[in-house]
Amino acid sequence: MSQTSLTIRSVRARAVVAPISRPVKNAFGVIEAAPLVLIDVVTDQGVTGHSYIFAYAPLTLKPLVLMIEEIGRDLAGKAIAPFDLMAAMDARFRLLGWQGLVGMAVSGLDMAFWDALGQAAGQPLATLLGGSPRPIRAYDSYGVVDPKADAGDLKRSLDQGFAGIKIKGGDGDAANDERVVKGVRKLIGPDIALMIDFNQSLDPAEAISRIERLAPYDLHWVEEPVAQENLLGHARVREMSPTPIQAGENWWFPRGFAEAIAVGASDFIMPDLMKCGGVTGWLRIAGQAEAASIPMSSHLFAEASAHMLAVTPTAHWLEVLDLARAVLAEPIRIVDGALTARGLGLGLNWDEAAVKKYLV
Repeated sequence: MSQTSLTIRSVRARAVVAPISRPVKNAFGVIEAAPLVLIDVVTDQGVTGHSYIFAYAPLTLKPLVLMIEEIGRDLAGKAIAPFDLMAAMDARFRLLGWQGLVGMAVSGLDMAFWDALGQAAGQPLATLLGGSPRPIRAYDSYGVVDPKADAGDLKRSLDQGFAGIKIKGGDGDAANDERVVKGVRKLIGPDIALMIDFNQSLDPAEAISRIERLAPYDLHWVEEPVAQENLLGHARVREMSPTPIQAGENWWFPRGFAEAIAVGASDFIMPDLMKCGGVTGWLRIAGQAEAASIPMSSHLFAEASAHMLAVTPTAHWLEVLDLARAVLAEPIRIVDGALTARGLGLGLNWDEAAVKKYLV
């Protein structure tokens, strides 16, 4: 079947709250389970494209489902041509703006479009995009940890071959951050990359101070030290920091990245497929990263991100925070600390019994 022959028949969105292997605590709270919206784009040709988005909080599930299905009704009868559809949705939501739930819905639909195209072509998305699936170096992503209480989990990550560990900071004062970083560094040794994510919890002055205090522990990067929209604040922190600055999971669509890169907001970037415009947005951002020689990593959505990083010229790290495992027929599998894209399209298939169990 030609991948250009697909026509949208209908769009279905379902909300689930899926269990996760360990709670994720950050500076603002704890994620005990994963509120997800599963998206199915059904075509007239019998192919169904799948994707999912992470709703962050259960209260956003219902509006996201309604929005995705409402947009889907307007898409019925249209050909699956993702760049054309993205341009049409950009025009539709220009006055409302991309940020927030609209951007999440549009990005989720875009991922499902590309999944359908890959299935129709009989190819993994990485192959459809001109590359090939290959092992992508991954790091295991934690919330706030205690070096003693969580030692078993951290050692299991190392046993899986992970060459990087990310933990959360900002859940206390600078002394607590140092205690945790020092303890984790001692546990994992000097050869494992250690990253810390502040989740936008600091002001620039405090971020500069804390980063300086943590410098002796050889951090691979400091992530989102200040508010994501404070691009000048990020640039100021970066200028003063002895450690590379990582950001981008909360920058919206390619325009957001263009603005951030222009002011020198970070050393590394990490688009989130759900906020950057899905596959279509990611491809445009990857071009910006290549032009600026900026290493580019992923945020969440490991299954799809493994395909995207395989065709990203400056591919850096893949984040593993396995939010959808409970509802996938074939969850991700880490081999020697790396993840290789698999399956046709994005390689996503639902475990319908699990979906029924966790359906909201």
